[in-house]
Order: sequence, then structure tokens, then C-alpha cells
Amino acid sequence: MPEEINRLLTDALSDLLFVSEPSGVRNLRAEGIADDKVHFVGNVMIDTLRHQQRRAEGSTVLQDLGLTPRNYVAVTLHRPSNVDDAPVFSGVLDAFAEMLRELPVVFPAHPRTLKNIAALGLQSRIDAMTGLRLMEPLGYLDFLKLMSHAAVVVTDSGGIQEETTILGVPCLTIRANTERPVTIEQGTNQLVGTDPARIMAGYRKARSMSFDHPPMPEKWDGQAARRIVEILGQLSRCGRSR
Repeated sequence: MPEEINRLLTDALSDLLFVSEPSGVRNLRAEGIADDKVHFVGNVMIDTLRHQQRRAEGSTVLQDLGLTPRNYVAVTLHRPSNVDDAPVFSGVLDAFAEMLRELPVVFPAHPRTLKNIAALGLQSRIDAMTGLRLMEPLGYLDFLKLMSHAAVVVTDSGGIQEETTILGVPCLTIRANTERPVTIEQGTNQLVGTDPARIMAGYRKARSMSFDHPPMPEKWDGQAARRIVEILGQLSRCGRSR
């Protein structure tokens, strides 16, 4: 993925690296990064989610869209490997058509995705899929509310894999790999690729899952930013004392 190349470059140039899960420590060590440059602090994205969760509950997005909690599928797709390739995108739509037999599918679409739906000749097919709600992107609070109350979330976004884990919402990731392995090892995430049969197998499994007590990966407690500030403060004081 292009962003992985950027991450590797950024890591190589950085004096300090703050990581969100233990696999990050292992990966950096394998790349030859010195241990004293690496700090496992938790996930700042989860800090934001926990800080904004109560505000998001005030959103009226479910009422506005005529949805009831746990009775819809929420979708986001934006990666070129999924939305630039007509056969791949069409196969994913095949899976959505199967899901629509049970639940409505709500699809706030990235601008790139909306553009490609038209460019790839898929608009008429989507228009004919009763129960598929294709729409412009939602704001953060509205989407957090939508995601929090979904029966299943389908995505190719790394961040959403993390957020659904904390929210206790089953997640299907339309990719062959993930840079967030903790969401599979400890969370609610499944890697299902782009094959419609695999997506539907994951969907059926997700529908049978229950997360009354959402999992919490280590240090995903909303305190990552505080830990970063404390480490920076300690390093600053050490520097002044020399």
C-alpha cells in the first residue's frame, strides 16, 4: 500500500516512534530501530473516539435515515484496489446484494468511490439495488453514531478496523491483509478479501457474534496522548539536566 511506504520512510527519519500495539514494537525492532527510540503508548485515534463518543450519541443520523440500531450494515470503501477495478467492485456489490436480503446497507461513499461508480458503469446497478443507501460522506460525529449502532461494518479503512474493535461492532475488512493485526487477534475484525463467497461467510459469522463487553487491546484506554506528553516531558527534562 502506498501509505505503508510513507510509514517506512517516516519511521526511518524519526527520532522517536510512538506505537499503538505490540506488533509495532516487534516490527520496528526487526527493521533495526533502536529500542530507546520506540515507545508503546496506545492509540491516539481511540483517544479521539472515547473523547467524542458521548457527543456522537447526540447525532440524529439514525432518525434522519430511518434506521434502527443493529438493523443495518454500514459500509465504507475507498482503496484503489477495491474501487478502481470494475470486476472487483462488482464482486463486492454481489455480496451487498446478498446482505440486502436481510438488512439495509448504508454506504457513505468517499468522493473517489462516487466518481468511480459512474466511471466504471456501476451506477445503474447500484440504483437498482433496493435497500442500498448510497450517499455523500458523513461528518465524524454522524459516522461514529452510524458505526456504533450497525449490525456489521464493512470497510477497507485501517482506522475503522480499530474503532469497531473498541465499539464492539463486528467488522469485515475487504482486503487481503491489515496493518492492524491486533483488531483480528483481540478485536471484532475479520479479513475477508474481495471474493463474494468469503465476504458472505464473514458476514454470517459476524451476525452470530456478540460483544456485550467490547474487547480492549492493551493501552487503548484513551490515554495515549497523555503518555506521549509524559515521555516528551521526561526527555526534555533529561536534556536540560545535561
